[in-house]
Amino acid sequence: MLRATVFDLDDTLIDTGHAWGRVCADFTARHGHVWRPQDGIALHGNGHWASYVADLCGGAVETAEVVETCTRVMAEACAAGRIPALPGAVELFREAGRHGPVAVATASPRLFVLAALQHLGLASGVTAVVCGEDVARVKPAPDPYLHAAAALGLSPSCCLAVEDSPNGIRSAAAAGMPVLAIPRDGMHLPADLARLPLARARDAVHALPTLIRLFARRPEPALPGRRSDVTG
Repeated sequence: MLRATVFDLDDTLIDTGHAWGRVCADFTARHGHVWRPQDGIALHGNGHWASYVADLCGGAVETAEVVETCTRVMAEACAAGRIPALPGAVELFREAGRHGPVAVATASPRLFVLAALQHLGLASGVTAVVCGEDVARVKPAPDPYLHAAAALGLSPSCCLAVEDSPNGIRSAAAAGMPVLAIPRDGMHLPADLARLPLARARDAVHALPTLIRLFARRPEPALPGRRSDVTG
């Protein structure tokens, strides 16, 4: 039975994909790099985003400088209300809170994460926050979701992960969490992920009844000689 929810942040709760791209493009432009469409794609769900941006600067900066500068700009943008929640995301988060504790597991730096949750009005509803600097291995490794489950005091199998990116889905599945996938902008998931999500929705609005249904499920009684499986 599901007892808690662990949300990704960027492009799951808050519309940051293009915002991070703009901030990182401005940063690399100061070091002579012309931002390309593939650079924006490479940032999506990339726990090593700061190293990627530093590499685009041709060795002129350290990863720590990328994190500090870009995170500060993003946190200020959140505080100024320039980065909106995704449609239905706040309602989805609050509905999850009616079914058990809620955590956030993200590759983003804590300064930005706390600013984003405060901006969304969700900070008081979060039991645990796992950020990029909290784990040795970022997504797609299972570490962020394992840390979140441990912080909640629950088995990963009792926590529903809500994710948008392939790397995030891989991370949650590797941790043993069932996944509600909400791919952004109709993105097709790679073939190797086709069987991983427990459920899928095209956006947070449509994910709301799915989340309610998943938490309402009860295990079927085991028949003699057979393992009990939960089906949707």
